[in-house]
Amino acid sequence: MVNVDVEKVDGVWFGVAFKDETIHATSFASTKENGLQGLEESLAYPISTNSIRATEFSRRVIATLKEVYDGKEPLISFTFASNRLPKYTWKILETLRKVPIGYVTSYGEIARAAGGGPRAVGQIMARNPFAPIYPCHRVVRSDFTLGGYGGGLNAKLAFLKRERRGFSTEKEIVLDKKKLRVYPVERAIKKAEEG
Repeated sequence: MVNVDVEKVDGVWFGVAFKDETIHATSFASTKENGLQGLEESLAYPISTNSIRATEFSRRVIATLKEVYDGKEPLISFTFASNRLPKYTWKILETLRKVPIGYVTSYGEIARAAGGGPRAVGQIMARNPFAPIYPCHRVVRSDFTLGGYGGGLNAKLAFLKRERRGFSTEKEIVLDKKKLRVYPVERAIKKAEEG
């Protein structure tokens, strides 16, 4: 049975669905109900009240979610239930996870690095079961406009602002003989503030 813990930390509800010490889904929301709903959508089945419980593991995950939410880069050593996702989805998510804090990339860049097309990448970002640890908020359109975001574009922009590091140049990350180009987050922030 998958267990669930949803806790309020500094006004934000963070949630984790887990079995043993494997994460099946994470969420963050402005209300407890929305946090639970996000977990249910990722799990694709309703959460039983019998499955709601806090553990030392779930508290560590929630502390990590809060760190990521605050724009910090925690050391993450969790196991994720990748076996419940299609292989292509997991490949896209693993590529996404390589985008460092302070940078953004585009749907197209992820598609070039992992295979497939930008629309497929966008669909996977929209259903990301491990946000914000797998940072879908760092994926923008090729013109640096924000694109979409389940929590709303204001929430995405706030995430990016918390992740500013003052980088000024783009860089390439080598992944399995392919390259993922990433750009300073300031470009997306500037574009959003102009628009």
